[in-house]
Formats: sequence, structure tokens, C-alpha cells
Amino acid sequence: MTDPFRPREQSRGPNGQLAHAQHLAHTDRLAETFYAVGDSAWCYVGNGLSNQTFIRGPEGIIAIDTGECHEEMAQALEKLRQHTAEPIVACIYSHFHYVAGTSAIVSERGDDDFPIYGHEGIAANLTRFGGEVGPRGSRGMVHQFAMMLPEAGDDARVNIGLGLFYRNPKHAPYTGGHIPATHTFGGPHEAVIAGLKVIFQPAPSDATDSVTIHFPELDLAVNNIFWPVLFNVFAIRGEEYRDPSVLLTGLDHLAGLKVEHQICAHGPPMSGRSEILAGIQRYRDSIQFIWDQTVRHANLGLSLDEMIHKIQLPAVFETDFHTQQLYGVVEHHVRQVYTGLFGWFDEDPGKLFPLAPGERATKMINAFGGRALMQGAFDEALAAQDYRWALELGQLLVSDPAAQDAQADKARLAAGLRQVAFCSPAANIRNWCLTRALELEDNLDLSRFRIHRFREQEVLSGQGARWVPILRVLLDADAATDVYGSIGFTFDDGS
Repeated sequence: MTDPFRPREQSRGPNGQLAHAQHLAHTDRLAETFYAVGDSAWCYVGNGLSNQTFIRGPEGIIAIDTGECHEEMAQALEKLRQHTAEPIVACIYSHFHYVAGTSAIVSERGDDDFPIYGHEGIAANLTRFGGEVGPRGSRGMVHQFAMMLPEAGDDARVNIGLGLFYRNPKHAPYTGGHIPATHTFGGPHEAVIAGLKVIFQPAPSDATDSVTIHFPELDLAVNNIFWPVLFNVFAIRGEEYRDPSVLLTGLDHLAGLKVEHQICAHGPPMSGRSEILAGIQRYRDSIQFIWDQTVRHANLGLSLDEMIHKIQLPAVFETDFHTQQLYGVVEHHVRQVYTGLFGWFDEDPGKLFPLAPGERATKMINAFGGRALMQGAFDEALAAQDYRWALELGQLLVSDPAAQDAQADKARLAAGLRQVAFCSPAANIRNWCLTRALELEDNLDLSRFRIHRFREQEVLSGQGARWVPILRVLLDADAATDVYGSIGFTFDDGS
């Protein structure tokens, strides 16, 4: 498979975006469309980051996933009503990411007297990614999901790989409307919902609580595992390790169902038993290949920086958009697999005790013969489309504490990041690089994503005790030297 960034394959989008042609073409697959899937299912693509799916049973409609907010699900229900007036009688969550619009079902029904099915891990996962790690997590999302890119021009958002946008601008103010599941399970589970037999199979993917939902009477499976992009073993926003061996088990189960119709939480649905089976098998093979070859090269003693240039997916995987690098990139997934298995140290002695970035930059610039020579080398690398070398040199220049004209070097690094962004088919790479470039140029202020903001509405929305652990990670260790003590808190909410 070709490089994660490919010069001379750029094109223009409808809003003036400069991007790789594959990245632009992927937008059509994510376009707003209300698909009929067989005779008893619909899938709404392009309404938000995820799909909303509706299944018709003898007793009414089952809604699967409710999106990022009340407004998103309300729009999905409006679309559904163009096709059927049958009532929503149940809801299912495929995983915890898209469960915030359920209140729209309550509004339409006029009551909350309906069952909601989901994995028992959903409640814990909804709180796990805030708290102590909140600033790092939110900053990563801003970068990966193009949340602060402009609407027009070279830098404008194209898509975010799994959807057109993180949140549909039409859905502002993004009112939270999550309702907890009323029927939970931790393992394989069967139920009769809306008069249909439903089989739940845990299938961890980018979420530990993901499930595959099989409707045998409809020859249909709904899942969060067969994405419209090469699976994201590594998320550039920062996530816990996603073990490919667990993912493969879920894909093998999905393939074994041999369904006529499949609907994923993202991307367009598919129909056709043989096409679905071949696609899933190719998908699982791409992930197996990355894992196997990472382990092979680790056993041979290659460092991470060596093996990422050795491991490339075979060309056959480029023939199907499901296994194209439209979200993340193979070399980052290799790094994640290695780190997940062996930790950060890859047997490269130079990484055992690295210098502080500023000190290393100063020494490297001196060894290079001075800033002017390194700046010239950066300019030459950029002109020659040697973007890896350009980014290394650019980062050294901006890290040097002795820089006299820091903004000029930040502009150099921003230019390098832009060129990578414009020629990468991967949404995550384009979005991250452009966001960082805009910040380097002082065109974005991300300072609020480097602190805990303790917004009043958020603090008051839950139990007081959940905020206490954050105080630990706010401690200035240097200022607290030789100070010992303890603090107790009592809350009248019982926490």
C-alpha cells in the first residue's frame, strides 16, 4: 500500500478544500441519505458522526443509536416519518458513543415507557473519558474531528472519516438527551423486542461495550466493527489500546452470521450475502496482517522507526474503501500494536534517556552548523516534498529556546504540516495537521483545552464526589515539596 501521504494526488473540494483525491471522494459515501435496507430496516447516514438505524418488527419500530444530541435524533425521526407512522417501541445502544439523543424518542411518544437495551459497560464508559484526563481528551477530539477548522478555503473540513462532521451544525445547541439503558447485559444475550428475536453478541472495537445485534428473522446484523475505513487501531486523539485480537473475534463472529444485510454504526449499509462476507473477511485480514507483521518485525529486533517503513498492506486492500487509509494510517497502527504488546521502549538505545526537547534542539542545530543552515535544509526538504524530514527539522527549530525569530520557524513547521495534510487520504492526519498548523500561526487559541474548566452546568449535572479525584492531578508537585496533609469532603447528595 502506498505512503500515508502522497504528493501530486491533490484536488479541490466544493468549499475550496485542498485535499487528497481519495479523501474528497469518501465524502460521497458519507452523504446524507436515508437508506432502505431490505423490507424492514432503514439506516440514516450523514445526519451526524454516526448512523441512526430503525428496524420494523410486528409490534413497532426499534431505534438503534440516537446520536450526539436531542436535535440529531429528532431529525432522524422526522426522516423516518416520511416512510412509516409506526411507533418507536424500543431502543438499542450499539455502544456508548452515540446515546445522547434518546430524549427525542420520549418527546415524540409523549412518555418514556419503552425498553432501552445496551451493554452493562455503557454507564461507566460515559464518565471514564472526562474527569482527570478531560483536557487531554477534549484537545485530542478538537484536533482529530476538525472541530475548529474553517468552513471554506484550503483548510476547510472535508470529512472526519466515519462521518461528515463530529456534530452537524444544524443541530446546535446540541442538547444532551441521554437516557440510561433499562435492560443491560455483560455477555451474549437474547431477547424478543418488538416481536422480533434479537441476539446480542459483545464485539469490542473502538469501545469496550460494543455489541453486534443480529436479527435472524430479517437476515440482518447491526454492528460497530465493520467500518467504512481501515479500522482505527490507533486514534490520533488519544485512546486506550484497542487489542486487534479481540476485534478479530468480533469480525469472525459477524462473518459467521452470513447475513444478507449489514448496517454499521458508520457509513453506508450493505446488501448481498457474498459481498458482505468477502468484505468482512478482507477487513479482518487487513487487521490480522498489521498485527502479525508487527510481531514478526519485533521478534526480528527492529525498532519502531525501522519497522514502520517495512510494513505496508498488500495492494489488494487498496481495492476496497473499507480497507483504505481514509481515517488513520497503517504506520501509526503498527506503533500502537507494538506499544500495546511491549510498552514504549522498542530496544533503540537512543530512546532510553533522551535529552529534553529544547536541549536536543539546541545541540542538533549546533551540530548542523547553525539555525540558518537548518532553516535552509527545511526549505529544501519542503520544496522536494520530503515531508518527513521537513517535519523533523521544523520541530527542532521551534523547540530551540535560543530562537530569535520563533514565529518565522513556527510558520515553517505550519507549512510542513499543511503539505502533509493536503496530500494524505487519512481524515485524522489532515484534520490534526491543519489544526496544529493554525495554532502555530496564532490563528487558533486552544489554551482552554489545556486546563480543567469546571463549567457550572457540567459540575452540577452529577454527584459532587466525581470531581474530587481531579484535584489530585492539579497538584503542583514542586510547590508542595515537604508538605503532607489530607482533605475530606462531605456532600449532601450522598456521594
